[in-house]
Amino acid sequence: MADQAAEALRDHGPLTVPTRLVHLVVDAVQPARLARFWAAALGWEVAAEESSEVDVWPRGYHYPDPVALPLVFVPVPEAKTGKNRIHLDLATESVAHQAAEVERLLGLGAVRADIGQGDVPWTVLADPEGSEFCVLSPR
Repeated sequence: MADQAAEALRDHGPLTVPTRLVHLVVDAVQPARLARFWAAALGWEVAAEESSEVDVWPRGYHYPDPVALPLVFVPVPEAKTGKNRIHLDLATESVAHQAAEVERLLGLGAVRADIGQGDVPWTVLADPEGSEFCVLSPR
């Protein structure tokens, strides 16, 4: 093994860790409120709350462990306008689970959203600040 590492170093230069995602930043007019929605939606926790950002990640998570992609909510003065350029997809295990998740998320403050998706097997919702996300059918 040591010979392979030495050969790789000689042939390709120093070994480096590739760049990876460490969190997803979400603009929000009310970061704490939106963070609480997403923590409840994902079954995660609000891990840190400051005036400049609110962090949400799974219970027991240790940043920057690659096992999860934390959400970081930052304050902005303006509300969202237009369709998202990126969105979150939430997985489900069965058609019944999908329906139950949609109802649970609506109860947390999500609303149904029509982005022109037509008749599709997933449900498009929007979070309390209007950012669209999907609740996928089982795959």
